[in-house]
Amino acid sequence: MFTVEQRDALREHVLQLAEEDERVVAGAAVGSLAVDGGDRFSDLDLTFGIADDVPAAEVLDDWARTLIGERDAVHLADLERGPTTYRVFLLPDALQFDLSMTPAAQFRPAGPRFRLLFGETAAGDSEVSTPRVAGNLFIPTPSVAHDLFGWGVIYALHARACIERGRVWQAEHYVGAVRDHALSLACLRQGLPAVQARGYDDLSAETLARFEHAHVSAIEPGPLRAALAASVLALMREGEEARLPHADVVAQRLAELR
Repeated sequence: MFTVEQRDALREHVLQLAEEDERVVAGAAVGSLAVDGGDRFSDLDLTFGIADDVPAAEVLDDWARTLIGERDAVHLADLERGPTTYRVFLLPDALQFDLSMTPAAQFRPAGPRFRLLFGETAAGDSEVSTPRVAGNLFIPTPSVAHDLFGWGVIYALHARACIERGRVWQAEHYVGAVRDHALSLACLRQGLPAVQARGYDDLSAETLARFEHAHVSAIEPGPLRAALAASVLALMREGEEARLPHADVVAQRLAELR
C-alpha cells in the first residue's frame, strides 16, 4: 500500500513536468484531494490545459513515456469525456494516478471538486459554468482484453478503498465489477460473447470454478475482502492467460488484495 508521502512525491514530480513543458498552460487538482484533502486511500488526480496549437494527445503520450520510464508506471486505461482525455496509471505500491488533459480553450471545471493550481480556466471561468448532465450508470468498456483488464484493476483499487472507508454497499458494487471484468476476459479467451454476461454460462467448468468464492456473501468488511481477493486472483489469472503486457507487474502490485 502506498504512503501519503509517495503520493505527494508523485504530485510534485508531475507538477514539475508541467512547469518544464511550455505546451502546458494550466493545471488543477481534481477529486477528493482538491476539496477536503482526501484520505490515505485517495488516488492522485491531476488535470492540465494544453495550448490550443498543440494536440493534447501528443503531450499525454510524451508524459506517459516519462512516467513509465522514470516512475515505473503501468498504463491501465484511457477514457474520453468530451474534449478531455483521461489516462489511468498504476504505480508501485498500488498507487493509482489519473492524468487528464484538455485543450486550453475548453479547460474548465467539470464539477465542484476542482482546484486550480496555476494558469487560467477557459474564458476566465473559475466555477462550474455548465449545467450538470446525467452520467452513465457504468463506464463504457470496450470488449478488448487490455481495457477489460485495466478497468478491472481500477475497480479493485476502488473496492479496497471503499471497504477501508466503511462504504460497504459501494464496495460490493466494485467487487462485482472486478469479477465481471475477469469473467468477460475469460469469455474473450474462450471465444464467447464478452458483453452483458452473455457468455458466462458457457464458460468451461474449470474456468467457472475460479470464481466460486468471488461473490459477496454478506455486506460486511470480512466477506467483502474475501470476495475481492477471489475476484482479483481470477482477474490476474485471466490477464496472464491473455498474455497482457505488465500483467505480472500488476499482479505483484495488487498482491495485498489477494
